[in-house]
Amino acid sequence: MRGGGTIRGLVRHRGTLLPPAPTRKAHARYHSRMARAPISRVDLGPRHLVETPESVTLGYEAARIGSRSLAAAVDHAILIAGLIGLSALRVIPLGSLATAGLIALSTAVALGYFIGFESWWQGQTPGKRLVGIRVVRITGHPAGFGPVVIRNIVRMADFFPPPYVTGFLFLFFHPRARRLGDLAAGTLVVRDRPIDVPHRPHIPVGTATAPTGLEPAEYAWLESYLERADDLDPAAGARIRTALAARFTARWPDRPADDATFLRGLYDAERAARASGGGDAEERTAFQLAERQGPRWEAFDAMARAANTRGLDTFSAPDLIDFAARYREVSSDLARARTYSAPELSLDRLERLVTAGHNALYREPPRSLTRLVELAWRRCPAAVVTAWRTVLLALVLLFVPAAVGWTIVRARPELAYELLPDLMLERAASAKARIDRGLTYYEAAPEDRPATAAAIIGNNVRVAFACFAGGIFLGVGSLFLLATNGATLGISAAHFANLGVLGYLMAFIVGHGVLELFAIAVAGAAGFRLGYALVVPGDHTRGEALMLAGRAAIPMVGATVVLLVVAGMIEGLASASDAGMTERLVISALSAVFLLLYLTNGWRHRRDAPDA
Repeated sequence: MRGGGTIRGLVRHRGTLLPPAPTRKAHARYHSRMARAPISRVDLGPRHLVETPESVTLGYEAARIGSRSLAAAVDHAILIAGLIGLSALRVIPLGSLATAGLIALSTAVALGYFIGFESWWQGQTPGKRLVGIRVVRITGHPAGFGPVVIRNIVRMADFFPPPYVTGFLFLFFHPRARRLGDLAAGTLVVRDRPIDVPHRPHIPVGTATAPTGLEPAEYAWLESYLERADDLDPAAGARIRTALAARFTARWPDRPADDATFLRGLYDAERAARASGGGDAEERTAFQLAERQGPRWEAFDAMARAANTRGLDTFSAPDLIDFAARYREVSSDLARARTYSAPELSLDRLERLVTAGHNALYREPPRSLTRLVELAWRRCPAAVVTAWRTVLLALVLLFVPAAVGWTIVRARPELAYELLPDLMLERAASAKARIDRGLTYYEAAPEDRPATAAAIIGNNVRVAFACFAGGIFLGVGSLFLLATNGATLGISAAHFANLGVLGYLMAFIVGHGVLELFAIAVAGAAGFRLGYALVVPGDHTRGEALMLAGRAAIPMVGATVVLLVVAGMIEGLASASDAGMTERLVISALSAVFLLLYLTNGWRHRRDAPDA
């Protein structure tokens, strides 16, 4: 039985499981309270308010730079250890296909570690789970596959300039610690501990009849201190404890000698008094609600932790029904607690409970292989067709610098020695000697070609991701990478032509060039969509426009990956072989046919589904 689908059906379609909507007055009081709430243990950073489908407002606590840096350190330690282990396996003679598989796996781990974990672990990686933080959408829903892909590809822009300067600046100065990737994806990293505030031992209602005499602010100070006492530095805790005890000693001269005992007794007496009869009617109701429902909240806490750790799919059918019923109950308790102005700590406890249940309940269903194939084969090319004008612009910005570089170096051949890397100059210098020996531009031994193809695919995908991510710098990053790649191509071709060996170079490029160049242009076009959204947001705020552009651009990046995988296989298996020019031209023609069929399939999908 699929837990996620079952619960969603229950909550969305069976009215008896939905909590009542809180009143407008309750919403207004809550937003006002959150706006002026002081910083405390349960409010360590700015809150992001969202309204759930059950009409309950939740306040997510944004994770700050400290917890995110710690999580990143843990994740990168795991990632580096995994890559070192995979590299160590390559020294073992495993055969060409196994070696190619290891290279492909290393690339997938390097590029997909964060994407994979955050997609399948509902916004968490091992580091985030250890620290207790999670990626969610700004709507409060689980992040989902698309936003996770966007935020982690744009991580390349956050890394610039090394090491991660842009990312750290945004984490430090953005009010909710959202880096560029989060802005493009519409995501937020939040604290995920369902309960950071321990529930007080149950105090039977009726053990006192009147408050002890503490003012509301004094009671809040005392409660806040006792909640934080175990986490404070011993010296700091002693100073605070002494100061609080001194404040209350004049009113209770016959106090216990030990400050900790005195403060605990004072708090318990005041709490019991307020629960039974002290304070106004709303305050008494809030305390009685907390005392009466405390055991139920504890039970839901355990279920919510299990749901967020193992997933609802592991729940039995009766447990799913019970989880839905308890989620409804706790949501209703939160609405009532706000109405009666419950204490901050009780509200925070309930918010975290409802948030944990909400994260488990509204997670994105796992993507099946069929859905992934449908995405890659239909929706991704449909996105390319939809953005054909931007793709055409990117092709122009790729080939115009190529033409300029060709023209300049043909006219002034000496410039090639200043503009080209040494490796390209060496290959051009050795071209005639290789031609005389019957060799092509680059040849890999047959047993090494699968590994070569895997390495080429990984490199090209990195370049494409960087070209897309660079678009968030107002499109300048994408423009720079397109122009420099185009110029390098044109200058290289001109230099080989000046030496009389242009055909030698073109024989290598012709097989895979059609797909590879088009794919890089599509990645650049996807980056331009990000930049355009920031420059011309239209009727949206820049943040909203950037998020919408990211959603529209990510299928284009998916199409880029598909095309580069095919191009890399051609380059590694055919272009790096001793095949003749005729065979290479046939392969080039077949690749062009594949590209045409791929885009045609996307056009059909767009025609049949206008909202694709």
